[in-house]
Amino acid sequence: MMKTNLDTAIFAGGCFWCMVEPFDSLPGIEKVVSGYTGGHVKNPTYAQVCSGTTGHTEAVEITFDPQIFPYKKLVETYWQVADPTDATGQFQDRGDQYRPVIYYNSEEQKRIAEESKKELSESGRFDKPIVTKIEKASTFYPAEEYHQDFYKKDPSRYQLEESGGRAEYQKNWKN
Repeated sequence: MMKTNLDTAIFAGGCFWCMVEPFDSLPGIEKVVSGYTGGHVKNPTYAQVCSGTTGHTEAVEITFDPQIFPYKKLVETYWQVADPTDATGQFQDRGDQYRPVIYYNSEEQKRIAEESKKELSESGRFDKPIVTKIEKASTFYPAEEYHQDFYKKDPSRYQLEESGGRAEYQKNWKN
């Protein structure tokens, strides 16, 4: 039986390997897919996106049940896993393909993301401005299979990537 009440959300916040696990374990999340979006090259490869010439970001597409885990809570989770003050990359990942972007697929998602960004900006939590872009979603291209569920496939390498600053950032959010 197919669930018809599912929605999707797309977030870019650095290496997609590190963006999957924080969302994957939340209630109401059906799947999290690593991929590329926001650029001008059709069906890009990892090598092309890494070159920084495609306009794409590494991103995750989250399929979720909004009755169980609303979009607003996904955005709140996103702020905890991506540094909203760094427009030139995330943690050890540098370059345009790692820029933080919330891609919306409806006017409702856009409104929620903009309100949440405004609240975060006004919270005084950061000394620097919130630079995360909020952009209309375009075609999402799933990454190659070896990138999917990377944290499960190669946990030691995932931990190495995670230790590059994101884990410390997340720890500070919880305090």
